[in-house]
Amino acid sequence: MERVDCIVVGGGLAGLAAAYGLAAEGLEVMVLERGNYAGAKNVTGGRLYMDPIRALYPELWEEAPFERAVARESITMMGDGAHTTVEVASDRFAGAQPQSYTVLRARFDQWFADKAAEKGAMIVPNMKVDELLREGGGDGRPGRVIGIRAGGDEIGADVTIVAEGVLGMLASAAGLRAEPAARDSALGFKEVIELPAGVIEDRWRLNEGEGAAHLFMGTVTRGMLGGGFVYTNKESISVGVVVGMAAMLQQAEPVESYKLLDEFKELPQIAPLVKGGTVAEYSAHAIAEGGIARVPKLFGDGYLLAGDAAGLSLNALVTVRGMDFAIASGYHAARAVATAKKAGDTSVAGLARYERALRESFVLKDLETSRAIPRIVENPRLFMHYPRAVSKLAESVFTIGAQPSPRLAKTVWKGARRDFLSLATLKDLWSLRKM
Repeated sequence: MERVDCIVVGGGLAGLAAAYGLAAEGLEVMVLERGNYAGAKNVTGGRLYMDPIRALYPELWEEAPFERAVARESITMMGDGAHTTVEVASDRFAGAQPQSYTVLRARFDQWFADKAAEKGAMIVPNMKVDELLREGGGDGRPGRVIGIRAGGDEIGADVTIVAEGVLGMLASAAGLRAEPAARDSALGFKEVIELPAGVIEDRWRLNEGEGAAHLFMGTVTRGMLGGGFVYTNKESISVGVVVGMAAMLQQAEPVESYKLLDEFKELPQIAPLVKGGTVAEYSAHAIAEGGIARVPKLFGDGYLLAGDAAGLSLNALVTVRGMDFAIASGYHAARAVATAKKAGDTSVAGLARYERALRESFVLKDLETSRAIPRIVENPRLFMHYPRAVSKLAESVFTIGAQPSPRLAKTVWKGARRDFLSLATLKDLWSLRKM
């Protein structure tokens, strides 16, 4: 059968980062993407943190098709008829080297695919891989991965990089990882709504070219694990809702999850922001949120796992990361495969340097630091009690009634005693120390 040095399954950021690095080393690499083009099947809230990856392929980032540098960060806690927003704006967020950019994956991934192709990678769209080919194995061992089968075609490779995305159906079927569980997964719904650049800058109080990131938690998900988001692009905004799958399944009455996005857009806090916009894109996607405890073995005989397929994503409440992990995993996968090829050893031993590199990088270090978060955020009080309590307390501070007003300290103490001074709050604070 036809053979190449390396097959990459999936044309997302992890797969393209791997292909770019491998092609730059002169290896014959083929990227198999089931969408019409790289980025056609890829969905994200829309934000890429740059500092962790700036030194990886530094020649790329000056010309990358970013949307806006995020200069303004906001978190809104939503209660019943009241909400409280914490906003942080910093010149350093969007300085000479911005901390993060918003991106549109359809545009960004196509550009990245073109860059990989310029280096010599073969990008093959509309190619659904049906199976990973193996030889040997037995007695619970997966055997060596020797290539793929797509339809009636079989293609061999010294190494196969599985970067197929969060569901990981190929890797799961081949026994390379467990199937995703509802407890460790979320579902996201997103619309891209077109608005003129000037309107975006006026509504978010931004200087020309600057961007904003705004997260929402509380009643936006009816108290379930998750939240809403709004990111500003050049001439559009990305608006979405993410909700934990297990939380949805545990509801007494079935939740039509897609309706959460419609409800979000109709909220008085959101409706003015989307007013006059035109929906240009709608998408839904599963999200891995199990953390490092659900990261499988990342390498084996003839294969590596990268990106979402390897569970490399992190929801830390105030920050949500995945794209920087994906690019870094693809970069380190390329280096590991290139080194293994030169040594003539693409076995388990030859590819083990991939996981070692990730453990020495920010990817697995940050996931390890945040090991406790996936279980901490299962606490429903974080998404119902506290957003309501904070909003109620803030509302009372700014309320002037018909009767003489009590001292401010008394108002604050009354609200704090009612909603925060309890054994349950102490237990929550004790658990949060691990974040």
